[in-house]
Amino acid sequence: MSDTALNLAVIVGWPVAPVAMVLIMLGWQATGYLWDHDDFDRLSRRPHRRRCVAEWRRLREQFGRYVGEDVARRALQHDTEMGGQERDVAVLFVDLVGSSALVTSQRPGEVVKLLNQFFQVVVDVVHRHGGFINKFQGDAALAVFGAPLEHPDESGAALAAARELRDELIFVLGGTRFGIGVSAGRAFAGEVGARNRLEYTVIGDTVNEAARLTEVAKTDGGHVLASATTLDGAQDAEALSWDLGELVKLRGRAAPARLARPAAPPRAIPRGPMPHLAGAGRQRH
Repeated sequence: MSDTALNLAVIVGWPVAPVAMVLIMLGWQATGYLWDHDDFDRLSRRPHRRRCVAEWRRLREQFGRYVGEDVARRALQHDTEMGGQERDVAVLFVDLVGSSALVTSQRPGEVVKLLNQFFQVVVDVVHRHGGFINKFQGDAALAVFGAPLEHPDESGAALAAARELRDELIFVLGGTRFGIGVSAGRAFAGEVGARNRLEYTVIGDTVNEAARLTEVAKTDGGHVLASATTLDGAQDAEALSWDLGELVKLRGRAAPARLARPAAPPRAIPRGPMPHLAGAGRQRH
């Protein structure tokens, strides 16, 4: 059995077990054609090899949909094992208010459809700014800038993404409240878990601060809060688009943090509304 297929099965785990099983069944046949022959045009002259290469590409794309294209490429090109490194990253956390009421008032299929629309907006904006969606958590999402690939201005990219995401979500969600928090600093980035179930993630105080900022942002009129240290690490073009605010004591943190808010007010983005989700958001608080 191919080492590549085994590594894929390990990093993916149960959420994409069918994809991993297909990779294992292909075994040496698929991986041999992929890694031992770089000239795909030459391979395409043989029908059975052309089918094999096409299938491998399809599986790689499917794998990337679950763990992210950059993480999938990392797993395919290198041996995957527990471990990573500390690096400078920026973290964006976005959390939706109102999903609890939505679950009690709507059919499960409708809830999933509306959440998928919400997450699509998040994914599109984050990817446009060079970020990586680390995970979806119920009605929230965690995005990372600067890992697994380095970014020339991870803080500025996260701040710009936060402003654009606020504008789009205000239009899409209608009256539903949400919070976006942005923080930057050192964090561990790499694989954690067990030998038979790994996950690429980021861990550190930077992630915790972003989550705490999101909690405060849910009740803040501007929907978005960043730490002043995030502005310090951003290039001037983006840092000048934010205003420094008051010092606050974030939950679970000893030192107070100075808040920063976008200087410009939200602008309307022409996207389709989500009326059911907007109504649920008003019911919760």
